[in-house]
Amino acid sequence: MRIAVAEFSHETCTFCPEPTTIAGLEPYVRRGEAVVASARGIPSYVNGYIQVADDVGAELVGIVSAGMAPGPYTSWMDRECYEKYAGEIVEGLKTAGKLDGVLLALHGAMAVRGIPKPEAELVRRVRGVVGKTPIMVTLDLHANEDHELTAASHGVFVIRTYPHVDTEETGRVAARCLVKTIRGEFTPTQVLRKPGIISASIFQASDYHPMRDLYDRCREWEQRPGVYRMSVAPGFAYADVPDVGLSVIAVTDGDAELAERAAEDVAALAWSLRASFARPLPKPREGVAEVLRLVKEGQKPVVIADGTDRTGDSTHILKELLAQGAVNFALPGIADPRAAHHLEQNAAVGQAVTVSIGGWASEHSGTPVEVTGKITFMGRPRYQLVGPMGKGRRVQDGLAVALDLGDNRRVVVSERMRGANDSAGFEAVGIDYRTLDIIVLKDRVHHRAFWDNVSRVDFPIDAPGIGPADLSTLRYENIPDDIYPIGRRWQVAGK
Repeated sequence: MRIAVAEFSHETCTFCPEPTTIAGLEPYVRRGEAVVASARGIPSYVNGYIQVADDVGAELVGIVSAGMAPGPYTSWMDRECYEKYAGEIVEGLKTAGKLDGVLLALHGAMAVRGIPKPEAELVRRVRGVVGKTPIMVTLDLHANEDHELTAASHGVFVIRTYPHVDTEETGRVAARCLVKTIRGEFTPTQVLRKPGIISASIFQASDYHPMRDLYDRCREWEQRPGVYRMSVAPGFAYADVPDVGLSVIAVTDGDAELAERAAEDVAALAWSLRASFARPLPKPREGVAEVLRLVKEGQKPVVIADGTDRTGDSTHILKELLAQGAVNFALPGIADPRAAHHLEQNAAVGQAVTVSIGGWASEHSGTPVEVTGKITFMGRPRYQLVGPMGKGRRVQDGLAVALDLGDNRRVVVSERMRGANDSAGFEAVGIDYRTLDIIVLKDRVHHRAFWDNVSRVDFPIDAPGIGPADLSTLRYENIPDDIYPIGRRWQVAGK
């Protein structure tokens, strides 16, 4: 049994300023045998494929792996970039020899200039090469997809944890379905429904209402004979594309009517919960004040989730922390390459410096903040992740300069956007997170896989930015008119 494996995964924030190009992705692309070899042992969709292939003695044929590069989120993928890697996948399949199946690790929130539904288009092109050979697709739960993807594939399987800790499991689910289909033991039949809801990522944590309610219903359906897998993708609101928003996918064994009933039921439940996907969050001034109150009462450490900052240079939270007299806090990265390189060229560890940082990438970033502190670390740290997401994966940071502003106020000035979804991002630059009362992360939900076991409170703040909780502050051009709560029809109706 020979199964092709390809990966083309990009979560495209179309409101970011810089395009996604070949130059940004190419250094991280893997081809041929490296597609499989580099994934072995690292929690991922492809490692899930590998585990099933090992179990059944199948051969995995690596084609291409291309996707997210480290650093800031980038905007629309240009057509040249898409065509290069989509073309490599297609050409690789043409020369791969006889194949019994195809596994595609996609994301679902890719946005490409001139191609409205790039993942569906890619699968159609793959279908044009492999004919009736079964194609299974794995997706991130931030996927924006519709019936065009399910029409082109045999099965679509979406992770159901956010923070994402089940990519490997979902890879196994897809690969097992493919093997059973190849053997003639299963007839994948899928139905997709879109209830018409767009939501900010901060409201999509899988262990909390409303997503927990939807996944519980999915698991109920999966107890029924014939239902193989139920998926809910709440979608990625920061891609201005026509298929944005929540999707429900039911995969059954040859029973279209059952798939229809299951998908309709979960979609209806999602619609009944729509208001929970659009609740207001505190702004920086009131949010920081509340955090300081919680700390004073002993509810510490508090994690501040600054989910709106997609470029890494936003200063809104830092300004409020300084203005309101916060101590014992840390930010693992204010992205400012000019300031970081200035410090590298003109200062040294142990030296006191005054430098202006952040507030440069867009009108949403705030204004630069002048800080004075002692340099406690300067370098390009390399470390391994220790949390549930990507445990064991090696990270090579760009330039990072850690500053101690006094009163255990720690700020890292970084060459590119950097976070700390587990403690390794802090420890790599010499910051002991155990001494902190306030931990500020430029993240929405992923950090919770690790930090929920450390913090007393996870506190999201809706600062100005290009990833806001209040989606009405963004200017959309391509989303459906009737999507709740920001489609034109809802705005006109005032509902």
